[in-house]
Amino acid sequence: MKKKILFLITKSNWGGAQRYVFDLATTLPRETFEVTVALGGTGLPGAAVGALAKELEKRAVRVVFVHALSRDVSISGDLRALLEVRRMLHKERPDVLHLNSSKAGGLGAFAARLSGVGSIIFTIHGLPYDEDRNPFARAAIFFATWITLLLSTSVICVSRDNFERVKKIPGCKHKTSLIHNGLPPLPFDERALARKRLVEETHLASEYEPLWIGAVGELTRNKGFSYLITAAGALARAGKRFHLFILGDGEERGELEQQIKEHSLSSCIHLVGFVPDAWKLMRAFDVFVLSSVKEGLPYVLLEAGQAKNSVIASHISGVTDIIEDGVTGLLVKPKNSEDIEDKLKTLIENASLRERLSEKLYTWVLRQFSVERMTQATAEIYRS
Repeated sequence: MKKKILFLITKSNWGGAQRYVFDLATTLPRETFEVTVALGGTGLPGAAVGALAKELEKRAVRVVFVHALSRDVSISGDLRALLEVRRMLHKERPDVLHLNSSKAGGLGAFAARLSGVGSIIFTIHGLPYDEDRNPFARAAIFFATWITLLLSTSVICVSRDNFERVKKIPGCKHKTSLIHNGLPPLPFDERALARKRLVEETHLASEYEPLWIGAVGELTRNKGFSYLITAAGALARAGKRFHLFILGDGEERGELEQQIKEHSLSSCIHLVGFVPDAWKLMRAFDVFVLSSVKEGLPYVLLEAGQAKNSVIASHISGVTDIIEDGVTGLLVKPKNSEDIEDKLKTLIENASLRERLSEKLYTWVLRQFSVERMTQATAEIYRS
C-alpha cells in the first residue's frame, strides 16, 4: 500500500524552498508514495497561486490551494489558515505531513497534532531568527520556531551549521537529520544563446563587454543586492569593464533601481526582472555572485556550479557547505561591499583563477549534491 505524503508550504512563488518541494514531489517513486502538495498564494492575503503550482501540475502532481495561507502575521488570517489546514488534513488523511517554511511549519504542525497525523516532518530552509531584526522580534521568532520543532516528529536541516545548532535546542537532538539539497543534471542554454537572450531582455547594444557577472534571487533585503551594486559601482568607477545582470523581482526593486540611477550605473548594471527558469542562462556568466545575508542551502550555487561559473559568495550558513574559500570559490564577509569589490577585482583580473575555481566547484557539486541522494535520504525518513 502506498504511503500518502502531503507537503505544505506557505508561498507558491518560485524560490529555494519551492524548488525543494518540487524536486521531492516529482522524484519520489510513485509506486511507493502518493504525493500531494498544499500551498498558499504568492505571499499576500488573497493572492493567487504562483509558479510552483503550475510546474507541479505540468508533472501531474496533485495540488491543493490553501486560500487563507499568507506570509505576514495576522491573528485573524492565521486562525482562518489554521482551520483550513485542519479541515484539509481531515480530508486528506496523510501518513506523513512534510512542512516547509516558518508559517506553514507552525500552523501545520499544530493542526497535525490536533488531527492525529502520526508523522510530522519539518524542513528548515535557514533559521528565521538569523534575519536582521530587533532582539525582541528575534526572541519571539526563536520561541515560535522551537514550538514548531517540538510539535514535529522529525526535523530536516539542509545545512551543517543549522543542523549543529538545532541539535542543541532542547527536545531536538534525537529527531534532527542533515540532508543537503540536491539537483539533477541541468540542461543549460549554451553560452552564446544565453547571452543572446539576456541582450534581448536588457536591450543592450550588439557590442557588449566580454566579462559578464550574474546574480539571481528574489529582490529582498536577505539577498543583499544593494551591497553587490555598491561594489560593482566602485569597480566601474575604477575603470573595470563588465556587465552585471541581476535576475529576479521583489519588494526591493524600486530601491535598487534608484541606487543604480543615482550612481549612473545603468550602462553596466542591469535589473533583468523575473525570468522563468533563470538557471538556464547561467552559462552566460563568467562570475556568479551570491551576496545574501541569510540562506538555507542555496540552490542557485548548485546551479552556478553545474554551469561552471566561478563563484563569490557570502560567508554564511549553508553557503559554506558548498564553497570552500580559495578552493571551490571565494567567500566574502556578509554586508561588506568592500570585500565583494576586492574579490570581484581579483576574479576580473585573473582568468586562470576563475577557471580553477569553477572546475573544482563543478566536480564538488556533481558528486555531493545530487537530487537522488536528497530524495533517497528523505524517503528513508518517510519510511521510518
